[in-house]
Amino acid sequence: MPGSIKVRILFTGLMLCLTLAAFFRLDARAATKKEYFDSLSVGISQIVDPTVEAVDEKAIEELTQISEENARLQEEESDLVMVNVQVAMNVRAEATEESDKVGVLYKDCGGRILERKDGWTRMKSGDLIGWASDEYLLFGEEAEAMANDVGNLIVQIETDTLRVRREPDTGAEVFGLLTGDDELEMIEYVNDDWISVDYEGETGYVSAEFVDVDFHIDAGETLAAIREREEAERLAKLKANQGAVVVGGDDTKLLAALIQCEAGSETYNGKLAVGAVVMNRVRSGAYPNTVSGVIFASGQFTPALNGKVAKVYTNGKISDSCYEAARAAINGETNVGGATHFRRAGNHDGILIDNQVFW
Repeated sequence: MPGSIKVRILFTGLMLCLTLAAFFRLDARAATKKEYFDSLSVGISQIVDPTVEAVDEKAIEELTQISEENARLQEEESDLVMVNVQVAMNVRAEATEESDKVGVLYKDCGGRILERKDGWTRMKSGDLIGWASDEYLLFGEEAEAMANDVGNLIVQIETDTLRVRREPDTGAEVFGLLTGDDELEMIEYVNDDWISVDYEGETGYVSAEFVDVDFHIDAGETLAAIREREEAERLAKLKANQGAVVVGGDDTKLLAALIQCEAGSETYNGKLAVGAVVMNRVRSGAYPNTVSGVIFASGQFTPALNGKVAKVYTNGKISDSCYEAARAAINGETNVGGATHFRRAGNHDGILIDNQVFW
């Protein structure tokens, strides 16, 4: 064999060994698998002579595995998106600030990614679909962390009526009956047959066979929903001016009904805390500025969403302590400072009152 060919083969072999050594070092140092893939690809392309027929099958196999892993990770990437603002942000019809406004996303709202381009994300949040600037959004692990912080699991009834029991047993005392359109906040899976739920501030149990569990995050509002809500408030005020309804008393009853649904079995302090959260939202620029607007804002309080607040308001089954707490909160009393959120105690830091934590 001519000496020049021997030297050429030895040189090529040496360079291939050095590159494969660099390959393993890159595996430990690369910030992402994409950097690892790119670095290895460039190294091999620089040393492989197209006239040499021998191919390193092991290196190619490992490159293929890396490529497939990258594709799998991309497919599994979460489509969750969360809003990262202090007050609210506009949602547009197109991916530009000049486009028409189609709705509003409030603080701590979330949704699902439909499309992304040029620093904008088209998302679905409740009934709202539109484009939002990535500057005010969180994605991936950051979005999941926020969702876990502010979201909750909701139990949806999948039968005409369902008993809520005091213990996870078919022979246990019945708390109350739920109808097909009722929803409750889930506490935990007790076992394959039972789920514990928050029933008016106390722990109840429902059969897992007849319910569905969904993760709830506050949703944005379309312009149509905002106009409808504001029109309902305007008409209520007109009726009040005509003497048909006293707005102050109506707001008190409405707030008392929500307190009954959210903390009916709690102590007075627990009831006042719920009322204070509503009034803190009324005073905040991040939420509607009326009691009814806050309570019935799209994607906010579960009992308002599923119609339970309306039922309690209509039938008038509201305790005196809930009325007292509502009046106190409306008059500015608070035992949770400026808190605007609450949930079942367990995995969130905040002010603990009875069975709920406020922040």
